[in-house]
Amino acid sequence: MIFKILAVAVVLFLVYLVFFKKNREKEVKVKEEKIEDEMVECPTCGTYVSKKEGILSNGHYFCSKECLQNK
Repeated sequence: MIFKILAVAVVLFLVYLVFFKKNREKEVKVKEEKIEDEMVECPTCGTYVSKKEGILSNGHYFCSKECLQNK
């Protein structure tokens, strides 16, 4: 009787490891990926802004429309 309960518990534990543990490892790997974005200095005010959020004009990144107009 005890052997059967232990055998079922071991089988359930192995099923858990095979199906659920791999999914958690994939989720952790996705979270560990770094988001890379280069910061550049606005030539007008000197504020650093990311290239994704900056306004590109004549090869320079500006932090706002005001800085772009005041160049």
